[in-house]
Amino acid sequence: MTQSDEVSSEKLETHVVKLAREIGERNVFTPPALHGAADYIGAVWREQGYQVMSYSYRVDNVDCANLEITLPGRRKPNEFLLIGAHYDSVVGSPGANDNGSGVAALLELSRLFAAQTPDLSVRFVAFVNEEPPFFMWKQMGSLVYAKTARQRGDNIRLMVSLETIGYYRSEPGSQRYPPLFRVFHPDRGDFIAFVSNLASRRMMRRAAAAFRANSDFPLELTATLALVPGVAWSDHFSFWRQRYRAFMVTDTAFYRYPYYHTANDTPEKLDYTALAQVTAGLFQAFSALAGQNPAYAL
Repeated sequence: MTQSDEVSSEKLETHVVKLAREIGERNVFTPPALHGAADYIGAVWREQGYQVMSYSYRVDNVDCANLEITLPGRRKPNEFLLIGAHYDSVVGSPGANDNGSGVAALLELSRLFAAQTPDLSVRFVAFVNEEPPFFMWKQMGSLVYAKTARQRGDNIRLMVSLETIGYYRSEPGSQRYPPLFRVFHPDRGDFIAFVSNLASRRMMRRAAAAFRANSDFPLELTATLALVPGVAWSDHFSFWRQRYRAFMVTDTAFYRYPYYHTANDTPEKLDYTALAQVTAGLFQAFSALAGQNPAYAL
């Protein structure tokens, strides 16, 4: 990266603070906050030079919107690398890590990509209504979006969900797993994880190779059955349902983060230096997937 392309830990923190401290809990049960979060994301994207598309639908008489921006591809404008994160928070939580961290990275990635000319189109989507009671039900924002994308015939080559990515610990025993997984992975929570179903593992491994070629931040991979607790617990699930290849980027959420889905999921809990390193690695990996490096291009 050039100096102008560097990921800013300060910008990441600013985004998380805005969402989790100034706006706070944001869901259909707190409509002004939910709309405030959407307005903030849209304003940041417009400032970055993008045209923001808002896809609205109503839930319990509340307007809900998935927000989308697209950087057109030079050679393959009708093929998409889609990067998404949900901006709502669970009831009772300000959602700094879940998922202010994912949205912050999404906004930094779109800022960096604004100066790029990818071969295929890169699309960024901020999803609404990922959290319960909508998760895996028809009013979940990414389910609404993915179903519409399939009906339109969108050629989404790969979808990546940024989900709870801001908490890191180096103490032994700071990382937990479902049964048996601890045999294959470290017991320190100092890594970022890529998680996919079996159908998406080839695409995930390509992304992981691109990440590792550009970053020394620790990375762990898991391709397994969707029924393993946590594996399908984000917006990538919606794209699996529509037969798209997709994987999740995560700090493993409740397997590591003690404040998951609580009122204590607040901005000061996050490691913004590590989050910036992860985001920088993701930017380089996604740039390679979008055509910058033929060895990894989709």
